[in-house]
Amino acid sequence: MAGSSDFDLYRPSEEHDMLRESVRALAEAKIAPFAAAVDEEHRFPQEALDALVANDLHAVHVPEAYGGAGADALATVIVIEEVARVCGSSSLIPAVNKLGSLPVVLSGSEELKAKYLGPLAKGDAMFSYALSEPDAGSDAAGMKTRAVRDGDFWVLNGVKRWITNAGVSEYYTVMAVTDPDKRSKGISAFVVEKSDEGVSFGAPEKKLGIKGSPTREVYLDNVRIPADRMIGAEGTGFATAMKTLDHTRVTIAAQAIGIAQGALDYAKGYVKERKQFGKPIADFQGVQFMLADMAMKLEAARQLTYAAAARSERVYRASRTDADLTFFGAAAKCFASDVAMEVTVDAVQLLGGYGYTRDYPVERMMRDAKITQIYEGTNQVQRIVMARNLP
Repeated sequence: MAGSSDFDLYRPSEEHDMLRESVRALAEAKIAPFAAAVDEEHRFPQEALDALVANDLHAVHVPEAYGGAGADALATVIVIEEVARVCGSSSLIPAVNKLGSLPVVLSGSEELKAKYLGPLAKGDAMFSYALSEPDAGSDAAGMKTRAVRDGDFWVLNGVKRWITNAGVSEYYTVMAVTDPDKRSKGISAFVVEKSDEGVSFGAPEKKLGIKGSPTREVYLDNVRIPADRMIGAEGTGFATAMKTLDHTRVTIAAQAIGIAQGALDYAKGYVKERKQFGKPIADFQGVQFMLADMAMKLEAARQLTYAAAARSERVYRASRTDADLTFFGAAAKCFASDVAMEVTVDAVQLLGGYGYTRDYPVERMMRDAKITQIYEGTNQVQRIVMARNLP
C-alpha cells in the first residue's frame, strides 16, 4: 500500500497551522477589542490595518520578488479566515488587497509590478478593485466607463460602484471600455491612483454590515494616465478580471467561514453558561442538534474552501486558466457564504433575546455574513458559473 505513516493528505502543513495560531493570537489581541466600536461608529478599522502591517499580514499574497511574503493561496485564506473570525470589516484589508492587485500580479508588466506591488507589500498603500458600475453588476461586460487613447496617455471617464475600501486605498484596478464594438473583448484594465487628477469619491454607502469597510462610488472625470498603466494588452481586461475572480472568490469563502466560526465559538461558550430549568441549555438535545449541524456544515465549507485554495495555487504556479478552478472557486464561495448565513442566524437564535442586541457580537456577525452571498458575484450567478464549468 502506498502512503507515509503520517498520511499528510487532506490537512494543512505544520507551517499553515503555525500561521493560524499566530494570526489568531494577533486578531484576538489587536483586532477583536475594536470590532464592536468599528461597527457601531462606521469607521475604518485603523487598529487592524496597523496590526496587520506591523506583522506583514496585510497583503501576504505579494510575491517575494516585489518585497512581499510570497504566501500561497491557502496561507492567504487562513489569514483572512482568522481575521474574519473576530471582525468581518478588518478581514477585507488582506482580501481586497489581493483582489485589487491580483490583476497586476497575473497580467501586469514587470515595470507595473515593481511600481505598485512594492508599496503594497510595505504597507504604504492599499489596492481596490473597480469593476462594477451603476448599470453593470452581474453583467459586468455591460460597463460604460470609457478609456480613450490620446498619444502616450489614456483618458478615463465613468462611474464605478460598490468599490470596497474606496477612498482609503491609494491604487485601483479599473476596468474600462477601449473598443465598444467588441463587448467583453473591448475591455481593458488600468491602474488608477487616488492622487490622479479627476479621481473623486461618493459618500460612503449606509450598509447592513461590514460597516468598518468603506464602500463608495469612484468617479473618473477625464482622468489622464500614462499608457504604461494598462494591465496586460488592450482588450484583455475582462479576461483578466474573470481570472482574478476565479482566485479571489476563494478569499470570500474564507471570510465567510471565519465569520461563521466566530459566531459558532461565541454561541458554544454561551450555551454552556446560560442556565434554564436548572441546567445549562447546552444539555438540551435541541440545542445540541443545532450546534452539531452548525459545526458540520462549517467544516464541510472549510474543506471545500481549502481544496479550492489548493487549486488556486496550482493554477497560479502553472500560469494557466483552469475550468476546474472556476468551478471550485464559485462552489466554495457559494457554499461557504450560504453556510455562514445559516450559522450566524442560528447563533443569534441560540442566544435568544440577547442575540438580538448589539451588546453581543453575533448579531454583527449575522449582518456581516450577508454580504458574502452577494459580492464577487451573487450566489445565483455562482450557480450559473458552476453549471457552465461542471467538472
